[in-house]
Amino acid sequence: MKDWDEIAQGILKGQKRAIARGLTWIEQGRNDGKQLAQKLFAHAGHAQVIGITGSPGVGKSTLVNALTLTLRSQGFKVGILAVDPSSPFTGGAILGDRIRMQDSVMDAGVYMRSFASRGHLGGLSRATFGALTILDAAGFDKILIETVGAGQSEVEIMQLAHTTMVVLAPGMGDDIQAIKAGILEIGQVFVVNKADRDGADHTVRSIRSMLALAPEHPAWMPPILKTVAEDGRGMEELTEALEHHWQHLTDKGLLDRFRWNQTEHLIEQAVADVGEHLIRRARAGPEWSHWVTEVGEGSRDAEHVAEELWRQELQEE
Repeated sequence: MKDWDEIAQGILKGQKRAIARGLTWIEQGRNDGKQLAQKLFAHAGHAQVIGITGSPGVGKSTLVNALTLTLRSQGFKVGILAVDPSSPFTGGAILGDRIRMQDSVMDAGVYMRSFASRGHLGGLSRATFGALTILDAAGFDKILIETVGAGQSEVEIMQLAHTTMVVLAPGMGDDIQAIKAGILEIGQVFVVNKADRDGADHTVRSIRSMLALAPEHPAWMPPILKTVAEDGRGMEELTEALEHHWQHLTDKGLLDRFRWNQTEHLIEQAVADVGEHLIRRARAGPEWSHWVTEVGEGSRDAEHVAEELWRQELQEE
């Protein structure tokens, strides 16, 4: 039996050591990790995936910690994927989310993993989808994905999360940022955190006014909630709103469509990975400098180079 097959069986039984090893393989981009995610994908699709996005400084990590504690008190097993920005020079990350979530990560019914974004745009990590599959297959009821908080690139979370929660805070100009980033279009639940500060009611009114400008009235009207994550205020109302949205997706038969979109995203990412592999290999090859020179001089077209790479790949197979 192959190592990844043994790890897969351990993950399906909820064994944390197997989960940790599988997530490491995924993050390292190993073939074992890809085979593992492929094997487990058919066993996933049961957890509610909740994306938490918003600008840096709004208190996303503190909110995730408080939300996790409340979900655990309600009997749910919770998985957390926290994506931290990585250094452009070393690829490493501070991974400060783990520090801010000490209360929840010590719980046996919680599993948290931090990932460095490693330059991947979209507010997520390349490994996020595979990691999500592992936690889902391991039997977690709720999986929280905290994004980097990169503003306009946050929309990728829509591909992975059933419910996207947009977190804002008063006094940070988030109402204007929401318009600029189009972030109102991706949120199913809006949270004004740090609501004990001046301006919280103004922020709520701003969001409500902008939602009213939508050209159509959707079947789901996003609620706007006020929270103070530091002392747990508003968490019961927040978990209730998240449950209502999950019930809405179930009642409207939208979960199957979401699963279809997830599968499409999986295929698209696999194709993109193949393309990146070709580029890395080509740059290390002897012909790369010649191609760059010829394209720069205009004697060769860049598309012809791409076609040549594909031909070489097919010949080797």
